[in-house]
Amino acid sequence: MTLLSLRAGRLAVDLAPDAGGSIARFALDGIGDLLRPASDAALASGTGKDTSCYPLVPFSNRIANGRLAFGDEVIRLKTNWPGVRHPMHGEGWAAAWRVVRQERDRAELVHSHEAGRGSTGWPFRYRARQTFALNEEGLTIGFTVENLEDRPTPAGLGLHPFFVRDADTELACRLSGVWRTDPEVLPLQRLPVPPEWDFSRSRRVDGMGLDHCFDGWNGKATVTWPQRGLRLVISATEAFRHLVIYVPEGQRYFCVEPVSHANGAIGRSLLAAGATLAGEVSFCVSRI
Repeated sequence: MTLLSLRAGRLAVDLAPDAGGSIARFALDGIGDLLRPASDAALASGTGKDTSCYPLVPFSNRIANGRLAFGDEVIRLKTNWPGVRHPMHGEGWAAAWRVVRQERDRAELVHSHEAGRGSTGWPFRYRARQTFALNEEGLTIGFTVENLEDRPTPAGLGLHPFFVRDADTELACRLSGVWRTDPEVLPLQRLPVPPEWDFSRSRRVDGMGLDHCFDGWNGKATVTWPQRGLRLVISATEAFRHLVIYVPEGQRYFCVEPVSHANGAIGRSLLAAGATLAGEVSFCVSRI
């Protein structure tokens, strides 16, 4: 597995193009990992599933029973995730990405998908592109998906970072709605954010047991590690106005995922023929 290493000041990023175009490591010298580091076994799998951060394209989260409905069409997709009977997180995380640019502090990766090929058998051609730019303050990821078909098709984007989680790690962000889910994490009903999931003031994530999609996000979120004296600010452009927050029980990570569409709603997120959906997410690191 060949990694691309980016360096700027005390920040280090390792990319794994052959493992889903993922991030294998994001760390600050003298402090340690900001994202869960990928193991050798995770990288050897050829997917981004267990890495530090992987791309979600052309859709985020689950498509219930593989039934992709849009317009007057219904298409059946294959399962692609161990232990989950619903296609999940698209194709990009399971594909090798081509390196088109690499410098000391930046890189560009491309993933081209042919109709009916890949993990779910996604039936539409698209081209996805990630750009990574590292400086002394943080990492910026540009992300695009281009519809290569001659008609509108469903298309979406997202990032799935796994933040290191200490007992005192906190999250702050402003959200207006959340989807109640069934036992298989499929959305049932949109509700106003209840007080127990209100992150408008920074609060500890440990023990929350969340796996929900929120909307009404303003594109800003802050992760704080008080004992480390460290803060990371997530800033996302207009393409990302939904946020999936995943805090699994018994794990030392949690996820704050900027995504372009609500869980299960990819069929309502159409991209015109030849059009491109583009967004940018930055992770700015500072001491507190």
